[in-house]
Amino acid sequence: MAGGKETTRQRMINIMYLVLLAMLALNVSDTILNAFKNINDSLATSRDNVNVSIDQLFSSFENSKLKEDPARAQPIFDKAKQAKAAADDLSSYIENIKKQFTEAGDGIDEKTGDLKRRENMDIAQGIMINQGEGEKLKAKINQTREKLISLLDKNDQAGVSFTLEAKDPKKGKGDWKEVNFGEGTPLTAAMTNLTKIQADVKNAEAEVVKKLFGNMDKAVVNIDKFAAVAVAPTSYVIQGQPYTAEVFLTASDSRSSPDISVGGGKLAVKDGKGTYTGGTGSVGVFKWVGTVRVRQTDGQIKEYKTPEQTYQVAKPSANVSSDKMNVIYAGIPNPFSVSAAGFPLESVNANASGASMSKAGAGKYNVTAAGSQVGSEVTISVSASNAGKTISLGSQKFRVKAIPAPIAKVGGRSGGDIASVQLKSESEIEADLDDFPFDVKFRILRYKFTVVKPRSDAITISGSGGSFAGSVKNAINTITPGSRVFFEDIVSQGPDGRQRILPSITFLIK
Repeated sequence: MAGGKETTRQRMINIMYLVLLAMLALNVSDTILNAFKNINDSLATSRDNVNVSIDQLFSSFENSKLKEDPARAQPIFDKAKQAKAAADDLSSYIENIKKQFTEAGDGIDEKTGDLKRRENMDIAQGIMINQGEGEKLKAKINQTREKLISLLDKNDQAGVSFTLEAKDPKKGKGDWKEVNFGEGTPLTAAMTNLTKIQADVKNAEAEVVKKLFGNMDKAVVNIDKFAAVAVAPTSYVIQGQPYTAEVFLTASDSRSSPDISVGGGKLAVKDGKGTYTGGTGSVGVFKWVGTVRVRQTDGQIKEYKTPEQTYQVAKPSANVSSDKMNVIYAGIPNPFSVSAAGFPLESVNANASGASMSKAGAGKYNVTAAGSQVGSEVTISVSASNAGKTISLGSQKFRVKAIPAPIAKVGGRSGGDIASVQLKSESEIEADLDDFPFDVKFRILRYKFTVVKPRSDAITISGSGGSFAGSVKNAINTITPGSRVFFEDIVSQGPDGRQRILPSITFLIK
């Protein structure tokens, strides 16, 4: 297709060449089509083999279990027949679609054993997409899956692993029917997809039937091996709260309805278990024995007794302890641990009167009292939730104490000899609280600074805050060895808001 002016004949040749390329692009090689045919044949063989296996399962069950124990086996056999009916119905539905494919594809080619128009890419799309057969098939596949799963017990349903399901792809374009039968799908490939679904149907049927028949082989409880058991969630109960325990058989027959009693009083029975509620109106240790009566298959009634059970009823009690001391310091968060015997930490709550109390975790609290509360008491009350009710577990009182006064220091010293160079390098007075269990910060509000140089009059300057600034800093910078300096009337303030006058600091300059 050279450039420049073309003749009419050249233009005709170019057009024919483009048409040929398009035809080649649409053509699917015989190798690929043969591969689909081989896969289809393999899937059909596998489907037929599974079907033979299913028939053998039915025959074996009918000739053995159904005759040996018909009362127990018949319901299982009926469910298995329902599974077979549902699978056969879907497989027949798919077979009808295959007939449509065959008719539209001009029948079977004797040489290839495949459809004569197997390479056609319009037939499958026309039937499944345009005529809506694909959407109907998708719905029927999913309905059959749900039907098969519903025939199983809850425990067996969780372990279902068969692939019979028509789901839209999570990624890419198109839904389930377009992926399997949409544009560009050769007729033989679409036929292979239908055969695969039939194979999935048989595999699903086989899995369900095996699970159903397998239930017959599960151990059947022998009533002679029953043992009565009583299980109580706790043997320690708070006064006024119910004591509960379960009385049941370790192995129960679904068809049995045991008679369970304690002290002659019958218990309500559900799923073979009776629930006993003991009295907790008074404090002490209480004992009881459960009795289970079961009717055997021969009509006889056997009686089983539980071992003697013991539970203790105690008065409500709570434990409240300060994590640091047995007092509450004003102005700072005081950590507390709160617990109650017989109650989980998450069910225990506490509150304080005369102070604020915030939760810091399970059983952990912070209590903060104002400086005005110094000398008074804070009451911490504890309660717990049990069976939807709130129980008061008592209270405890704590004294509110002031935070000790700190010590004023300059450069970490509270007085004595100091080099002039070191003092000149310092920038503030600090308030330090030694040997205290809390990390408490104080600030200096004001102070007086006095310097006495040799053979000179004393100079006193007032300082605001704890920093050395202005005239105080200038005076410190002029200090010479032999001088004395005094920090007096030092006023500090702690987190409780209380102001303290701290001891003076005296330095001899070296």
